[in-house]
Amino acid sequence: MKKNLFVFLILFFVSTFAFAAGDQEGAEDAIKIAMVTDVGGVNDQSFNQSAWEGLQRARDELGVEISYLESAQDADYIPNLQSLIDGGNDLVWGVGFKMADALLQMAKLYPDQHFAIIDFAYGPDAPSNVVGVLFKAEQASFLVGYIAGKVTETNTIGFVGGIEGAIIDAFEYGFLAGVYIANRDATVLSQYADSFVDAAKGKSIATQMYVQGADIVFHAAGSVGNGVIEAAREQDRWVIGVDRDQNDLAPDNVLTSAMKEVGDAMYKVAKDLKETGEFPSGGALILGLSDGAVGIAPTSNVHVPADILSEIEEMSQRIVSGEIAVPYNLETFETFKSEN
Repeated sequence: MKKNLFVFLILFFVSTFAFAAGDQEGAEDAIKIAMVTDVGGVNDQSFNQSAWEGLQRARDELGVEISYLESAQDADYIPNLQSLIDGGNDLVWGVGFKMADALLQMAKLYPDQHFAIIDFAYGPDAPSNVVGVLFKAEQASFLVGYIAGKVTETNTIGFVGGIEGAIIDAFEYGFLAGVYIANRDATVLSQYADSFVDAAKGKSIATQMYVQGADIVFHAAGSVGNGVIEAAREQDRWVIGVDRDQNDLAPDNVLTSAMKEVGDAMYKVAKDLKETGEFPSGGALILGLSDGAVGIAPTSNVHVPADILSEIEEMSQRIVSGEIAVPYNLETFETFKSEN
């Protein structure tokens, strides 16, 4: 049922740029792609790591030259982008919406340089040399919320967010909707860490939620989530991972993970560049369940009962068909509850 990963939803216009292949073979002809991480770093076990794994796959399978620079703070974005531009990369990725202003600034300064950004789109003002990649994270969050609502024994569930905004709103309200459909008696405790890197704060928040009776906590918080997972392991409770399959971080405690295939998206763009020499720009790619870009982790069958997984398959089909319109913010969540 998995369709082509990239269903192009053009916000305003799409223009095509050709990369000259050249007649000579050799390293100098290889496509060069690089990425700047968000502040979580390339080994955050989540968002940035998934992105880098996608580029590593492009290197291994396509022969693409890849590199990355890590950002320790927001002030690193522009100098890191500048370094990758100076390095002669054909495509420079910004990983994360926090990089939007910096990448836009550099795209305007270097109109002949190709850029892409994860979790952001510039709308009508999008430069023609930039493509934004967005994910319907609320759909994956709905599915893991449904699992949590079915599995909970205390009817108390937690959500730990990173920094408030449209991207994490989609995780939170999609999750709340899934819990709501699965179990009207369940209560969800929500708290934000105001960070994507403070694992100690994530651990503290999750520990308090477990003390308050939560037996499952879902995090959408980057490296903050490493602390949430550590708390679950120490308290011997369930945790739900995010972005990549995080079962390997705590095999006995990670119930499932809400997958957002950042790496797959980056690999697909690299593959298109390699095979067609073309780059979609000036618009946005919006990817969801129907594209195979979001979903639940492959290891979900380790801890989630088979009957619940069967229900998840049904829910997925209803989302893809449009029968279930998953909310992505407070307003759409209130509408969702009133209609269900």
